[in-house]
Amino acid sequence: MGGLLHRTRPDAGFPFLVSAGALTLRPGPLPFEFAEMKGLIERGFESLLWNSRYVVVLAVVASIAASVAVFWVVSVDVYYAVTHLFNYADPSLTDEARKALRDGTVTHVVEVVDGYLLAGVMLIFALGLYELFISDIDAAHGSKTSSKILVIETLDDLKTKLAKVILMILIVRLFEYAVKMRPTNLIELTYLAGAIALVGLALYLTHASEGHTSVHPSDPAPASEPPPAQPQAAPRH
Repeated sequence: MGGLLHRTRPDAGFPFLVSAGALTLRPGPLPFEFAEMKGLIERGFESLLWNSRYVVVLAVVASIAASVAVFWVVSVDVYYAVTHLFNYADPSLTDEARKALRDGTVTHVVEVVDGYLLAGVMLIFALGLYELFISDIDAAHGSKTSSKILVIETLDDLKTKLAKVILMILIVRLFEYAVKMRPTNLIELTYLAGAIALVGLALYLTHASEGHTSVHPSDPAPASEPPPAQPQAAPRH
């Protein structure tokens, strides 16, 4: 038997074997078919990766639901707190009872502010995630009355806005503890003063950082002033 020869027929377009006058065909994928299949798989996988960002919708819906729940709970607390205040003008109340009611009301108001800020954080977080991963909110960008805090351009914008609101929550929480605190010695009074000083420092650093980031990268650069005209030399006679 003669040896096998591996050839390629130009008119067939696929490899075959020639042996002792017999033609043995061995079909197989061509190079361009491999490239086409590879490109198809690549495009499908990239499309799957890109569309996987829609899983963020679950976090957006859950955050909005949590925000609505906190708004509802705090609003119910406000309703009952206001209804209890009708007894504050009761002449039968003693001074100690009236003072306890006033202190409790102030503490409850601080807790209400804390709750509303927390609900606002969840709302900002939900809107920021949607704008970063899904699409821009056209209603927020096109409305003149929309708050700038709801417009998120980058991940740094989201972190900055969340950090500011969380800082306010911590300040309100510290104020709540400060209202209940009754310093009995110099050490406790020093701790309270130090906490207040740290809060002031945090607010100062926050406002100082706003001065460096007041110009957004997407804002157009200010037009440069034209250079002053050079004085022309007097003509010679």
